[in-house]
Amino acid sequence: MTEMLDEKERRTVLGILAPYLHDPRVLRMKKYIQHGRITTYEHSLAVAFKCFEIVRDLRLRVDLHALLVAALLHDFYLYDWHEKDASHKWHGYHHAERARDNAARYFGVSDEVGGMIYSHMWPLNLTHTPKSKEAWVLTLADKLCSAKETLFLRKTRKGKQDPPPEEPEP
Repeated sequence: MTEMLDEKERRTVLGILAPYLHDPRVLRMKKYIQHGRITTYEHSLAVAFKCFEIVRDLRLRVDLHALLVAALLHDFYLYDWHEKDASHKWHGYHHAERARDNAARYFGVSDEVGGMIYSHMWPLNLTHTPKSKEAWVLTLADKLCSAKETLFLRKTRKGKQDPPPEEPEP
């Protein structure tokens, strides 16, 4: 799969996500680190772009709008899971449900979008199996982005950092 979207494709993704990208609750995701030095906001946007790439490259027929909204909101849990707090102990197992509930509460997302968010941590949550093509694409995109962020986009030796990931202008 290619690693790049052309400008028209980027505008397509950002156009679909525009109602969410400037929402103060979504912008709070910029305060929380997800993997290495990548914020939850950056991670979620990267997952949305990766979903688009997968759909494009595999020529899948999907509900692109629902998929991209689910991708942006899949980690919309709004807390720092790195903090020592008993409620964060099982973050990997529980954050998908919290993100789904937040997405429903704040944005009234459909059951389809909620289901994609809820199942994105499969196979860690074995009972939350993805139930649609879109949910499988989101799960794969999340794993690909998470692996890249965890393995390659970390602080380097001597305090130097890799350049930050490109953040699109909405």
